Amino acid sequence: MRKLLASLLLFAGSVQAADALQIDVYRDPNCGCCKAWISHMTDNGFVVYDHVRSDMPALKHQLGIPAELASCHTGVMDGRYIEGHVPAKDVKRLAEMPEAAGLAVPGMPIGSPGMEMGSRQDPYSVVVIGKDGDRAEFSRYP
Repeated sequence: MRKLLASLLLFAGSVQAADALQIDVYRDPNCGCCKAWISHMTDNGFVVYDHVRSDMPALKHQLGIPAELASCHTGVMDGRYIEGHVPAKDVKRLAEMPEAAGLAVPGMPIGSPGMEMGSRQDPYSVVVIGKDGDRAEFSRYP
């Protein structure tokens, strides 16, 4: 946990311009907010490969995503997962954290990317999960 938290502090704000990042996004065919999150990612410079699947729980289990951190869609980038409505700027920071297994925004908080509904903004946290299973708050909104 200390190593994970130390890397958060070390790399906070250190996102550097680079070539477009590529991400595979897996989603249920009936989910509209997943398409909105994909648009958020492409608007922020990501190249998104959209994969429609009907077996999302099996995929999440295969990737090792803790059930309590699950959301509707799952991204995979460089062998690490992005679970749910994680803002693109946080996904870009993940590239600087080799000890992280992934990021997650549990559930579907209103106001998160892809879940914009008027002016409502529910508070939510992005959780970083270490390869050792440790968890820490990565960022908090608003």
